[in-house]
Amino acid sequence: MSSAPRARGALLGLAIGDALGMPTQSVPRNEILSRYGELTGFLPGPPDQPIAPNMPAGSVTDDTEQAMLVADLLLEGGGHINARRLADRLLAWEQDMRRRGSLDLLGPSTKRAVDAVVAGTPIDETGRFGTTNGAAMRIAPVGVVAPVDDLAGLVDLVVEASWVTHSTSVALAGAAAVAAAVSAGIAGAGVAEAVGLAAEAAAMAVHKGHWVAAGDVATRLGWAHGLVEGTAPDEAAELIERLVGTSVATQESVPAVFAVLAVWPDDPWRACRFAASLGGDCDTIAAMVGAIAGACHGSAAFPDEAIRKIHQVNQLPIEKTALELLKLRPTG
Repeated sequence: MSSAPRARGALLGLAIGDALGMPTQSVPRNEILSRYGELTGFLPGPPDQPIAPNMPAGSVTDDTEQAMLVADLLLEGGGHINARRLADRLLAWEQDMRRRGSLDLLGPSTKRAVDAVVAGTPIDETGRFGTTNGAAMRIAPVGVVAPVDDLAGLVDLVVEASWVTHSTSVALAGAAAVAAAVSAGIAGAGVAEAVGLAAEAAAMAVHKGHWVAAGDVATRLGWAHGLVEGTAPDEAAELIERLVGTSVATQESVPAVFAVLAVWPDDPWRACRFAASLGGDCDTIAAMVGAIAGACHGSAAFPDEAIRKIHQVNQLPIEKTALELLKLRPTG
């Protein structure tokens, strides 16, 4: 398989996982199971959805929209990100979401950082309290652009794309893990190899940011992957919920991604549906799962109907953007 379907798979997978988790985000797993059972496809946001009430089935959330924003900036910058421009775009994005009446706004770390930029705080300081998974959720385009055989360069680009909102050790480690796994998939790696490279990238990136007290992402993602490998899906879901965690904390949600990939390493569609059923920040977890699994297996691993639904409902140039990003990726 060439890199093109893998690049398309990364961004399509991100959107598919995100849309599957849209109606279940911020809801406890037991409520998801009692209401829906096992997710089999896209569902609308129910009226009592705390973030996405009454959203049409197949709608993406901030995870995909912000990833597309990062992709646009990479294309404009020839493979690099201008931090101030990223902050301005994020602020404009939130203002547009408010105009649309959406409750799906900037996360806590990003919101604090963008407000600090507006207030005149130096860019080097605005992201020093960003510990949540906002950097990791939107980093997949960096994985398309940056080759995994230059892991140091990939980590540097992750830092460049994240620093203004998430310049902490834990957030950078989580974002680097996701970007490296996506990049590995595009280079032809399977899930097992991608997990190893993700841990290696996280171990490098943790030294790039402001230190915060948090579980080590590199260690936790490897532990989480091994924790559920070979276990039945129901048992694995309980272990992920109770031991790994599914909150917005980077040290929970990013390891949860790699646990999901251990349960369903060869079935991206099933992996995304499983992730979207976990509860907590499950739209973000499912989006990251979809990006990595899509890169490892290519866009053909997702049902044609799911891809059509994503295009129909959201009208985002996902596949075109993926191919444009791929042109920025060094070859040879």
